[in-house]
Amino acid sequence: MAALSTSASRVNVDGKFFRLDGKKFYAKGLTYGPFAPNEQKEMFPSREQSARDFLQIRELGANLLRVYYAPPRWFLDLAAEHQLKVLVDVPWPKHLCFLESEKTRTEARDAVRRAVEDCQRHPAIFAYSVANEIPAEIVRWSGVRAVTDFVEDLVEVARSVDADCLCTFTSFPPTEFLHPQNIDFVCFNLYLHHRKSFESYLGRLQVLAETRPLVLGEFGIDSIREGDERKCEILAWQIESAFRAGLAGTVIFSFTDDWFRGRQQIEDWSFGLTARDRKPKASFWAVQKMFHAAPYFPLPRHPKVSVIVASYNGDRTLKPCLESLLGLNYPDYEVILVDDGSDDTTPQIAKQFPTVRYLRQDNHGLSVARNTGIAASNGEIVAFTDSDCRADDDWLYYMVGDLLSGEFAGIGGHNFLPPDDSFVAAAVMASPGGPTPVMLTDREAEHVPGCNMAFYKWALGEIGGFDPVFRKAGDDVDVCWRLQGRGCRIGFSAAGFVWHYRRSTLRAYLKQQAGYGEAEALLRRKHPEYFNFFGGSIWRGRIYTLSKFGVTLQRPVIYHGLFGSGFFQRLYTPEPAFLLMFCTSLEYHALVTLPLLVLSASIYPLLPVALTSLLISLFVCAVAAAQARLPKKKQRAWSRPLVALLFLLQPIVRGWARYNWRLTVRSEPPVFKRAVSRERLGDLDSCEQVGYWSEGHGDRYALLNRILSKLDSEGWQHKTDTGWNDYDVEIFGSRWSRLRLTTVTEELGQGKYIFRCRLNATWSLPARIAFWSTCGGELLVIGLLAPAHPWIWMFLVSMSALGWWLEQERKTMLLWIAALLDEVAADQSLVRIQLQPDRAKPATGGE
Repeated sequence: MAALSTSASRVNVDGKFFRLDGKKFYAKGLTYGPFAPNEQKEMFPSREQSARDFLQIRELGANLLRVYYAPPRWFLDLAAEHQLKVLVDVPWPKHLCFLESEKTRTEARDAVRRAVEDCQRHPAIFAYSVANEIPAEIVRWSGVRAVTDFVEDLVEVARSVDADCLCTFTSFPPTEFLHPQNIDFVCFNLYLHHRKSFESYLGRLQVLAETRPLVLGEFGIDSIREGDERKCEILAWQIESAFRAGLAGTVIFSFTDDWFRGRQQIEDWSFGLTARDRKPKASFWAVQKMFHAAPYFPLPRHPKVSVIVASYNGDRTLKPCLESLLGLNYPDYEVILVDDGSDDTTPQIAKQFPTVRYLRQDNHGLSVARNTGIAASNGEIVAFTDSDCRADDDWLYYMVGDLLSGEFAGIGGHNFLPPDDSFVAAAVMASPGGPTPVMLTDREAEHVPGCNMAFYKWALGEIGGFDPVFRKAGDDVDVCWRLQGRGCRIGFSAAGFVWHYRRSTLRAYLKQQAGYGEAEALLRRKHPEYFNFFGGSIWRGRIYTLSKFGVTLQRPVIYHGLFGSGFFQRLYTPEPAFLLMFCTSLEYHALVTLPLLVLSASIYPLLPVALTSLLISLFVCAVAAAQARLPKKKQRAWSRPLVALLFLLQPIVRGWARYNWRLTVRSEPPVFKRAVSRERLGDLDSCEQVGYWSEGHGDRYALLNRILSKLDSEGWQHKTDTGWNDYDVEIFGSRWSRLRLTTVTEELGQGKYIFRCRLNATWSLPARIAFWSTCGGELLVIGLLAPAHPWIWMFLVSMSALGWWLEQERKTMLLWIAALLDEVAADQSLVRIQLQPDRAKPATGGE
């Protein structure tokens, strides 16, 4: 009984892993059976044989058995005595078109109910798998949604008997597109014998698992076809690769070659670690070695890591943050707390942690605080998290391991909602604007959130650290884009996660989104190529989630293979409908809904149109909330209405902050202070194509680099040629104008050259939209009101005035850039010349 009590606690889900008695529980399992019926007609060996088997299994280092029938009570008692947990597969006729038959569906529900009732609350139970490998052609016949709904129904049947039991559904590559939402962890059978393919697919499975633990439910090697030596080799690297990839457990198929299936003994397969007489094979000892090493296989090396926490008035969650960081499973790291001028109890909390290096500075913002931490750090790697986060025990082990395993300059990971966070925080997590990684592939990210990221210190040094202009947010996006601009790659660690407390009030959430809006305005000024004309970011990658933030109209597309025979049948999820989501934006309200409401006050027929426009926005928000994924344990009756409200308010608040910053803070770049003499430059036509004479220096690329350096020093936004453009650099002036610069070199012989520069200044896209929207709106008003109000034609004056003003903006920018080029040319001892069709003449009168 003493042994039984040691296993009395239940296994619980903890982020991407499991916990038992407060410690992490990594499943190191074997499949067990099915066997020929014993004397009691049970699909298990006798009690005596099971006891002998369990001794061998414990000698192997396993702690979990997967069985394919509901075990009798004596079997569970025996497993508990040997400190083994049991994953129970519930058998039912899934090979039939079960959705076509009410009888079959009832049989499946009854099978699940009986299995949970028979095993209810036994300390040896690990979890229940309500289905195992539903044939892909059955799913194709019945429909993905219908099959998924039925699997979820079976999970609810199990929980109606035992509300706290862990439940899963075991899938395999032909049905990887089945994603039941109410399972506790993802269980997947995988038989791949090539290491690169195996490890790549594990990365994909981690993406499919999202925030849940991932367990390999079956993997193994046939001794007959592969040979014992190759079997040992493959199983060894499969176990190591699985745990290095952050899986929560593995189950090898199988313990023994003794296998009974389809009412007959299987003789021509030999997947067991022991023979039918239970004699250990060579693979038994190979697996024993790996199980004893798992889950913490040695890293190639352990570089020192400096963990930096930048905090401003974060005392509410700072203590649990520091407590978690001081208990990390990593041998060589330091923790640095940078207090950015807090006026709360942060200094007092810091005194409770003498091993944490505490640095205090005046309030200069998030980026400066992080740079302060970097300057004080001693680590080869610098990791960052926030004071409202708690790190998982193995955070650094997985982050450093994945960073070392790839050619990455930095890495990031998940940030999960803590189980003790509020119901409002759960709604905030399902709403737009949260800190979410953006993925390029299963292992590479375009952006990782600042609350969970790490970089080599040399990489941050090469780009000059964090840009101090980002005081509240946006610093992480800027760093990722600058590193990628230098050819560096950002990795992603699925198992290196932190718990991140979300904003717990509506006011706090909207304040955060306003800060993000200001950061977007700063990012747009610095990285214009990553933004559309409304100021919204353009990502090359995909947000790390199978449920998009927004309204999805298209159905997911599944590649089934010819006649539904594909072994890897993948799901391709559509992006949210941009046009519908645009109906929730500030631009839509400002350009469509609000003008219609104003006009409807005097033009009554427009009132239904105005109300329809408003209702469209409300409808889109309601649909987005209905499609949002909310944790079931964190839902209340008001949760989805709150999410709908956040979908309505977030783009308005964030957009307003973005435009407010652009309109009120540094609306013009500092170069606009340059005085330009139009007499010196000549007429505008001479500015559209200029030339410079050179003797002895014909390096056009050096000239371009000088021009780019000049643009950088004077604060001009610009985007250089990517290799696909027919211009060298695009320069952004005010928000109403832009200029494309193209250069070419003419070699005249005897070391003489002419550099030609074409300056093509145009209205920006926002300018064109503003002009033509104004024209369209005014012509509409004129058409409606002209018969009764002849004075309405005066509106044409405002159209002409707007066009004249925009043209002046374009011409002014042309003059400024021409003057800038003259300054660069003078520094390089180049002489400006007048370009003519048949000859080039120096403007100073020389050759």
